Amino acid sequence: MKQTPEYDQIQAQMQKGVITLEGFLGDDPRKLVDIIASDTMTVHNLNTTCALIAGKMEHFRDLGFEGLGEFITLDEHFEVKVDSVRGLLPSPFGGPGMYRKVNTTVVNKTLGRQITYTDLHIHLIGDHCFFQGEGSTYRLEPKELVEILEVESLPSEE
Repeated sequence: MKQTPEYDQIQAQMQKGVITLEGFLGDDPRKLVDIIASDTMTVHNLNTTCALIAGKMEHFRDLGFEGLGEFITLDEHFEVKVDSVRGLLPSPFGGPGMYRKVNTTVVNKTLGRQITYTDLHIHLIGDHCFFQGEGSTYRLEPKELVEILEVESLPSEE
């Protein structure tokens, strides 16, 4: 897929020091459309969608708000903690909204693994299927999200 001038501008917004100190691309040399295409293919191969992943992320975030910064046990399987820091971040993709600096940590007790993500991650994944570039400090791996959050699979086509 060829990158458009609009995506060139978005990718420029993702560089270190523009919106965030660390940026969104890490040391990934690929064009933005290629990063997104690669992650979209990974999500497809995991038999789910970016929308389902983002929905599960929102689900845990919303439940975690009840804990007021402390881990809460959801069931024998999951614990979640939501921390809020002052401030807002814009999306590098533009748009009308700003995203709260909210960190959600989900512990999958069965797997003995955890993952932390932000409200901006939820937007980037749900609306753009963008998990950040390879080597980015805040990149989330689709496979890890699907496994730890136990994201549902698409119905099989038989």
